[in-house]
Amino acid sequence: MIALIQRVTQANVSVDGIQIGTIERGIMALIAVEKQDNEKSAQRLFERIVSYRIFPDAEDRMNLNLQAIQGGLLLVPQFTLAADTNSGNRPSFTPAASPEKGAELFNYFVNYAKNNSPNIQTGQFGADMQVALINDGPVTFTLKV
Repeated sequence: MIALIQRVTQANVSVDGIQIGTIERGIMALIAVEKQDNEKSAQRLFERIVSYRIFPDAEDRMNLNLQAIQGGLLLVPQFTLAADTNSGNRPSFTPAASPEKGAELFNYFVNYAKNNSPNIQTGQFGADMQVALINDGPVTFTLKV
C-alpha cells in the first residue's frame, strides 16, 4: 500500500458538491492499494502514518506525530498513486489492485483506523472527489509498505 501524506492546517473532501469529510490540523493521506497488499499491509501503513513525526515541537523540529498533537486524519482513496510511470507518456495501472480488492482493502483500512484513532474522516472510494487542503510547510511524504 502507498500513502502520500501531507501535513495540513485544514483539509476537506467533497462529492457532488457535498462535503463528506473535513479535518483541521493533521494529515491528509491519499491511499493506494496494490495487487499484493493485504490486511497486514493496511495495518502497517496506518501505524506508519499516525506515528510518522512530521509536526514541529517547541524547538520547531519535526519530532511530533499525529497522536502527539491529537490531529485529524483525512483518508482519501487514490488508485493513481499505484501507477507505473517509469516509461512512456501514459501511466500504466498494472501494479494497482482491482477495483473490488481496492475498495475492500480501503474500507478495511478505514475501519481499522476508526477503531484505533479518534478524528478519522474519509473520502469515498470510486467517487469523483474534490479535495481541498492547506499544506502546512509544505510538508509532503510518500510512505510505502
